[in-house]
Amino acid sequence: MTTDSDRAWTRRTFLQTSAVALMLGALHALMPPRAAAQALPEGRLSLLNVWTEERLDVTYRNEAGEYDLEALDDINHILRCHATGEVSAIDVRVLEHVNLVQKKLGGDREIHIISGYRSPEYNAQLVRAGRRAAKNSLHMQGQAIDLQIPGILPNVIRQAALELGYGGVGYYPRAKFVHLDSGAFRSW
Repeated sequence: MTTDSDRAWTRRTFLQTSAVALMLGALHALMPPRAAAQALPEGRLSLLNVWTEERLDVTYRNEAGEYDLEALDDINHILRCHATGEVSAIDVRVLEHVNLVQKKLGGDREIHIISGYRSPEYNAQLVRAGRRAAKNSLHMQGQAIDLQIPGILPNVIRQAALELGYGGVGYYPRAKFVHLDSGAFRSW
């Protein structure tokens, strides 16, 4: 579970990302109902951290576009750095990216998290070991998630993400996972 100090940190960070909620709300208000529903699917995710074997089924955003702070704290906890246990705020934009991809694939399957937040120490360790980790990885800012969705091939996940044209999309076929982030649209 998250501690009070973790909650305070993540709530402060959440306030910094509340502009995203406003943007999504404005987008929702400007679009016709059908397009709005496609832009803002249900804010619900089912997650499994493959390192800790913890599961979380959570509704992090309601239909009005309002984020649930406790749910976000729970997400931050399950996506913590598995090597150090350090918890950091996950950018709601990357959560929305994952959610959009999941919904585009037509399901609500459990998402297996390979990597969420990475502490700078752990990321540096991966870089030194030559493990295809970027020196300035968005994982260290809580803006990237590496994932698998059982029953869906990684190239299918990648294609769905590319069709959305949102954020970064990395494809690692040998490791069998896809990287999604809240940075500029790009792919590798």
